[in-house]
Amino acid sequence: MAKKETPLMTQYNTIKAKYPDALLLFRVGDFYETFGTDAIKASQILGIVLTKRNNGDSQLELAGFPHHSIDSYLPKLVRAGLRVAICDQLEDPKTVKGIVKRGVTELVTPGVTFNEQVLSSKKNNFLLSIHKEKEKFGMALVDISTGEFLVSEGNLEKLLHLVSTFDPSEIIYQRTTELPTPLKNKNSFKLEDWAFQLNYAYEKLTNHFKTNSLKGFGVDEMKLGIIAAGAIFAYLVEDTHHALLQHITKIQLIPQDNYLMMDQFTLRNLEIVYPSNPQGKSLLDIIDKTSTPMGGRLLRRRLILPLKSVDEINRRLNLIEFFNTEDALKYEILQLLKSISDLDRLMGKLASEKITPKELGHLRQSLINIHQIKSLLHSSDQVLAWIQPLNDLEDIIKYLQNYLNEELPVYIAKGNVIKNGISEELDRLRNLQNKGKNFLDEMCERETERTGISSLKISFNNVFGYFIEVRNTHKDKVPDDWIRKQTLVNAERYITEELKEYEEQILGAEEKISKIEHELYRKVCENVMIYIDQIQENSRIIAELDCGVGLSELAVSESYTKPILNDTLEISLTEARHPIIENALPLGEKYIPNDLFLDRNSQQIIMVTGPNMAGKSAILRQTAIICLMAQIGSFIPAKHAEIGILDKIFTRVGATDNISAGESTFMVEMNEAANILNNISERSLILLDEIGRGTSTYDGVSIAWAIAEYLHQHPTQPKTLFATHYHELNEMTVNFERIKNYHVSIQENKGNIIFMRKLVPGGSEHSFGIHVAKLAGMPSTVINRANEVLKTLEKSRSHKSGKEKTKAITEENLQLSFFQLDDPVLENIREELTKIDINTLTPIEALMKLNSIKKMIGR
Repeated sequence: MAKKETPLMTQYNTIKAKYPDALLLFRVGDFYETFGTDAIKASQILGIVLTKRNNGDSQLELAGFPHHSIDSYLPKLVRAGLRVAICDQLEDPKTVKGIVKRGVTELVTPGVTFNEQVLSSKKNNFLLSIHKEKEKFGMALVDISTGEFLVSEGNLEKLLHLVSTFDPSEIIYQRTTELPTPLKNKNSFKLEDWAFQLNYAYEKLTNHFKTNSLKGFGVDEMKLGIIAAGAIFAYLVEDTHHALLQHITKIQLIPQDNYLMMDQFTLRNLEIVYPSNPQGKSLLDIIDKTSTPMGGRLLRRRLILPLKSVDEINRRLNLIEFFNTEDALKYEILQLLKSISDLDRLMGKLASEKITPKELGHLRQSLINIHQIKSLLHSSDQVLAWIQPLNDLEDIIKYLQNYLNEELPVYIAKGNVIKNGISEELDRLRNLQNKGKNFLDEMCERETERTGISSLKISFNNVFGYFIEVRNTHKDKVPDDWIRKQTLVNAERYITEELKEYEEQILGAEEKISKIEHELYRKVCENVMIYIDQIQENSRIIAELDCGVGLSELAVSESYTKPILNDTLEISLTEARHPIIENALPLGEKYIPNDLFLDRNSQQIIMVTGPNMAGKSAILRQTAIICLMAQIGSFIPAKHAEIGILDKIFTRVGATDNISAGESTFMVEMNEAANILNNISERSLILLDEIGRGTSTYDGVSIAWAIAEYLHQHPTQPKTLFATHYHELNEMTVNFERIKNYHVSIQENKGNIIFMRKLVPGGSEHSFGIHVAKLAGMPSTVINRANEVLKTLEKSRSHKSGKEKTKAITEENLQLSFFQLDDPVLENIREELTKIDINTLTPIEALMKLNSIKKMIGR
């Protein structure tokens, strides 16, 4: 026998069936409710109470929150990776008998949202669409909040590079295909096959852009990219109910050949946009001095897509140089930039009919500020090229100033948005409303005098309308012509015929005022929409100016200098510094700068040796970071720099397991190294830090040697910095002319080490790892034992093979006073020793055996 359910739950289940993959927020009166498994999820994520409600013959889990709190709770659900379907009441409950009609008005997903609490102001929120045919991928990215729409094609490597670069919040793909393994931990959603059809996609795109073809966007021949882009429209319009997309005004090709390429390992290892630990800072954190959200997003884009064009880089550098010399002008522009709102996202809200009166006021002020910036810069020939494309929007500024009040509410329902003098009817009703308020004051004063009730007050609520409230202590003074409406614990509420008449008049006026204001506000929004292209173009130019001003502020405050970019194959840095480490130093402590030179002819590979903690890794990273900063068009932390344009930066830095993929530290290391060796070019910069340390010493030395030799002999002769503890690699300079040895210097003083942080020619013979262990607080017994073993190893190093060294260590350390031991102990040791195969024992195994024997003899 089928279980009975209430009519409300029948309606809920019908709607939920259409959105099985989404958490459904179901509007019931003044609350959004969730039921069943949705309620369990919501209560856990939001920390709200989970209860149960009757559903016919059974009970069902229930969790909800007030509808006005949705802006607080919705972001938490979306940030948890959920798709959230918002189901609203489509009728006024007061006018309906029975069940109110309901329907999903919006589907909010991690990649499709306008909610400011979900979005990061200085980071795009991209939705990525993937279409695969054979081994090739079509890729399309959209940020619905800003209107940016990008398309590309390529192999799996290009797809992974695009994902690491643009960091999409959500991925959509065809239901009958598999998402590539590296992307399976991302928020993703499967679409039906019909959404991935070329004819459908082409028609959707040309209809949206109102064009006959896509040739004008340069993507007409990109079949797979077009299909992926069409699927985005299917997802936005059909699945998530976001059909208002007028702010998406163009589709752009991602010309990756124009940019310096960095793989995901490099982005991570150099801490470009994310720090390696939560307490740290990324390069973006250090250099971002932008004042607008658009400028912040543009700077981030520049960092992950550095330029290869010397002319465009110099154009950016010249803008910074101009602002460096014009302090007063820069200050004025900086103040104006700080009051410019997020124009791109305001246009997105305007197009989707989500913009509030207050935000429209922000748009008005932003346009005024842009007009003032244009006026300030108009007299300067050096920046004229930057500001000439700024559209003159005086007409729309005056229109907004004439139509909207100076102070605007957050919500249109609050009223007082449209200025007086725009609508005669609106002015008449407002006058009536104002007179009514005076009438209430007069009535209250009159009735107080007539009745002698000093605490009398006239109030309003949505249930009873207007009423006179009298405390119980004055009940005996209430006139006979007052009509009792409600009894409270300490008071009574009354109405009068006069008050009822006023209520009808004033409430009628309020309703009419609200309707007229809504209509006029909608008209204002429609008129602003006409200028959407010009406003978006102004936003783009302001973002570039903002980057210029911000990077100028950075250059002046941090003493950065202008780099020289050219088409040579050399890197020459004088007194170079690491911007992230320098920023983190204690007050008063200065970063030790270093010089560095790389080319293809004389010094292609630098072997960097030196103690642990001396700064080898910092020198490697700072070289790449300085080149990267130069190629985004930024001043750099060095006294002087001449940099031949790079097309790729590769890093193999740090050692981490990829346990989820079943990969050891060494496998991760070899994967990254293989990726480098298979993709190098003559304009590549390669950073290799401790390559081979994930395996045994001799394997590690062999692999490191072979990699260095391969890079030296490769026809492209890529510039390489190779930090290592394998001092055997210092010998490579004898046979390989373009490999040079350098070390990070130290000073020894009575057994203590002072790190000089200076890169000097020549190799280093020691790593001083034991000293570092001592600094870390290692027990003295371990330190002393380590020194004993080290002396033994160094003694045998020059004339013994690996097996001979192992044997020497074992034999030397077994010369103990056996005659002091009891026979059973001797027997156990003898048994232990007979099990050891000296010929196969590695040094570390030997030490472990020694340790166990020492335990047996109580040492």
